[in-house]
Amino acid sequence: QVEFVESGGGLVQPGGSLRLACVASGTTFSSRDMKWVRQAPGKGLEWISSIGASGSATLYAGSVKGRFTISRDNAKKTLYLQMNNLKPEDTAVYYCAITNTSPRGQGTQVTVSS
Repeated sequence: QVEFVESGGGLVQPGGSLRLACVASGTTFSSRDMKWVRQAPGKGLEWISSIGASGSATLYAGSVKGRFTISRDNAKKTLYLQMNNLKPEDTAVYYCAITNTSPRGQGTQVTVSS
């Protein structure tokens, strides 16, 4: 059974940084393209970034490009999202998932507020 456990969220002031992690189990993580998505209060899921299986190819939504960096450690079966210069509009629950699938984990809450 495929499982993902997201962590690293929290409360941060505007302009601050957080690093999210997603640990995978039950799948051949190293062969999977992965993504981060988020869901803000009262809104649907928003794709924010993807990474290829090897980690060499990355894509970002315009809303986070230049501020967020996606990466992965296949040996640790872990996906990361480094988030810098956070804005109040980044407040959401963040999920990781295999590309073209729906999130399976509980997500991690990120709140950006002064």
